[in-house]
Amino acid sequence: MQNQFLLFDELVLDAPDTEGIKYAGSKLKLLSKILELTKMTDADSIFDGFSGSTRVSQAFARCGYQVVSNDLSEWSSTFGFCYLKNKKEAETYNGLIEHLNNLAPVDGWFTEHYGGDVFNNALNNGVQSDGSKKPWQRKNTRKLDAIRTEIDNLGLDEVTKAVALTSLIIALDKVDSTLGHFVSYLKDWSPRSFNDLKLLVPALWVNERENTVLQGDVFKSLPSVNCDLAYYDPPYGSNNEKMPPSRVRYASYYHVWATIIKNDRPNLFGKALRREDTSDKVANSVFEEFRKNNSGRFIVVEVIEELIKKTPCEWIVLSYSSGGRATAEELNEVIQENGTLIDTVEVAYKKNVMAAMKWTNEWLREAEEPNREFLFLIRKK
Repeated sequence: MQNQFLLFDELVLDAPDTEGIKYAGSKLKLLSKILELTKMTDADSIFDGFSGSTRVSQAFARCGYQVVSNDLSEWSSTFGFCYLKNKKEAETYNGLIEHLNNLAPVDGWFTEHYGGDVFNNALNNGVQSDGSKKPWQRKNTRKLDAIRTEIDNLGLDEVTKAVALTSLIIALDKVDSTLGHFVSYLKDWSPRSFNDLKLLVPALWVNERENTVLQGDVFKSLPSVNCDLAYYDPPYGSNNEKMPPSRVRYASYYHVWATIIKNDRPNLFGKALRREDTSDKVANSVFEEFRKNNSGRFIVVEVIEELIKKTPCEWIVLSYSSGGRATAEELNEVIQENGTLIDTVEVAYKKNVMAAMKWTNEWLREAEEPNREFLFLIRKK
């Protein structure tokens, strides 16, 4: 079967430009290889089941594929509408973005909870003033408050509102004082947090095809999917036995983005002022499940198997990390029982090398080493 397909040495694809925020598990560096695997098939339509920052969906759409993008998070859906549903030239939005940038700052809900001050002492410059840690300086949350209120007041259509909100989130991501998530903040202000918040028109293009943006559990979205290929990058729970599941839940990592999209002023808790609906008792993803079933098998492995079985696509490209709960042996069994493994790509970030590995025993051996990432091209039975 493998000999019927092109080798990677014969494929040279440059990934198109995409745009996003700092995101755990971002596939920015894998885009060219994901596209190469897809090119080995006859697929014309793609289902991105866990779209996250939408970089993969953007890359597919820019390459001419018809895309169905899906994710649980509100902000991912907003990004999807911004990039995948846009039918206008980027310059069309210049006036809107300029208007939002010129609004007078105000003290509002976001400033009250997420804005901090600089302690202007020569010996302590850059330290957050009252000892508490906040993700943004007050000067920028005051602009956030003004802009977020105005976006709702303008009565924008769904795509235009998504463009405005995406622009706001990308701008905030460039002036934050975090490590790239919102479960803890830096004690000292980051250098970028001193910059002034400035919105820019997102890196848009005119979509010629009718892409679809879904928001919800992947299993609930599958019945409405009619695509040739599915790309899956599920949020595998950490295999660190000492790490509680809440530490890897994407809902908690990016709770502030959800609040900015909803603008709902939720109840907050903890030092990071997380949304109450991202607490351990409320928020969960079965793909981040850390427990085993009665037979000693990780529940997440069974969920991955169920996902592959229920996928109504001929082809699947699956991302896998050795840092996840599923072991290489377990994942191999799932793949072999439900389809044919056409090709495997090992992603070695430290070596800055992409290696195509053709045989199962090779990637099984490699996957025993920590922090390895793989892409699988699977043809379903």
